[in-house]
Amino acid sequence: MPHYTAASLKAELNSKGWRMTPQREKILHLFQNLPKGDHLSAEELHELLDKREEGISLSTVYRSVKLMTRMGILRELELAEGHKHYELNQPYPHHHHHIVCIQCNNTIEFKDDTILKHSLKQCQKEGFQLIDCQLTVMTICPEALRMGWPSALPSDWCCTRVISEGKR
Repeated sequence: MPHYTAASLKAELNSKGWRMTPQREKILHLFQNLPKGDHLSAEELHELLDKREEGISLSTVYRSVKLMTRMGILRELELAEGHKHYELNQPYPHHHHHIVCIQCNNTIEFKDDTILKHSLKQCQKEGFQLIDCQLTVMTICPEALRMGWPSALPSDWCCTRVISEGKR
């Protein structure tokens, strides 16, 4: 998995008959500059672009993230929030996986090289090219368990860890 620059993205897009639009370049740049561990939904990405007055429509955001995911530039993540999130697909050794609380959506990233190595081995055995390898472990966080999950928690409950980190 190569690390994409605007120039390398443009070259790959051109080789497939697509153009490097200013919108795609702005989206790539935004993902390249996200703080470590941040994941964005298409809607959140659109809101950020809107705040920067980039003038990129939500439909263009959706098309761009889908294309960049198919190309292996972005990772599409199924977290516990009922919609997809995206992050830059980092090459090894920056590859990581996710532990997600299905109650409060708290997400923790972790590394495990054995998952990637096993996946590479299976792909090679079958003649496939690995684009992305991700494991998402759906969990219940310790605080939700202490509070009596599932019956004793109100539907809008959020653990204090998520609230203190400002993630909700």
